[in-house]
Amino acid sequence: MPTSEGIWLRREVAPNEQRTPLVPADAAKLIAEGIPVTVEESPHRAFPADAYAAVGCTVVPGDTWPDAPPTDVVLGLKEPSTAAVELTHRHVLFGHAYKGQVGGPPLLRRFGAGGGTLLDLEYLTDGAGRRVVAFGHWAGYVGAGLAALRHGGLLEAPLRSWTLEGFDALLKESRAGARALVIGARGRSGRGAVAALGVAGATVTAWDIEETGNLDRDALLGHDILVNTVFATEPGTPFLGPDDLADPGRRLSVVSDVTCDVTSECNRLPVYDRVTEWSEPVRRLHDAPPLDLIAIDNLPSLLPRESSTAFSEGLLPHLATVHRGDGIWGRCEEHYHHARRATKDK
Repeated sequence: MPTSEGIWLRREVAPNEQRTPLVPADAAKLIAEGIPVTVEESPHRAFPADAYAAVGCTVVPGDTWPDAPPTDVVLGLKEPSTAAVELTHRHVLFGHAYKGQVGGPPLLRRFGAGGGTLLDLEYLTDGAGRRVVAFGHWAGYVGAGLAALRHGGLLEAPLRSWTLEGFDALLKESRAGARALVIGARGRSGRGAVAALGVAGATVTAWDIEETGNLDRDALLGHDILVNTVFATEPGTPFLGPDDLADPGRRLSVVSDVTCDVTSECNRLPVYDRVTEWSEPVRRLHDAPPLDLIAIDNLPSLLPRESSTAFSEGLLPHLATVHRGDGIWGRCEEHYHHARRATKDK
């Protein structure tokens, strides 16, 4: 028999957000385990509402999550809309609220006002502190791919979402012998970046902790492309600074910041102050020699079906246990309470 404790998949309101943390095939598996799934209608989601209805989900209008049963867990990717300012449920999403980001305190206040709980997907970790699910591979893949397209003169604005086949076809067309540096190359995003640059025919240098601990700045500036995929949890030595932009010997011409920690104290690329958009994906940081920036904070949405399918597959076994609130979810909740206490102390 179905439990009354369900999953409520809400629509996303962030611009150009076509991803979903739960695809129809995996929703069907939750339903088979007795967990009801409610799905909000969304004109932008990569998977239509009919596909969810076909596997047994209940489909409801968008932004009705404030009326969800109190035992339901509300599932999304980015911050929910202001359909309700006070957040009363347990919400699973990427909050971007614990590392000093600009939007963090207001989001935490919404939870504090409503008595709800943020279960931040970024802090869903195993016993060793490793994230168990992330969009990292496809973020790195797309971020590096866009840099290769820019270097090859094939990046057109405004951006649109691609299929993987279409994106790879462009990458192969962009082959121009670029020298590319990936920082954080051993992580999910870094491995994705290396893979995309390989499709684009670039010569790739892979750096990780050892190389960034004793940064060879001349070597960094000697590449055509820099892709930053480092998931930093504390401040550290910047990879680029204002003096590097003005260096007349700099070969570097394209920077893709996959991490996009621009408003965080952990930012390792303090040479810009706002992300770029699908409408204008590239910003000129310096004119002579030229240096362009790509810093899009929802890169995987440019390959929405592939990235959603991979993420949903990784999240599925944990969604099946979310109502217990122990183990991996208990650790996730403790991160929230720690952040709330820190916010109150300021």
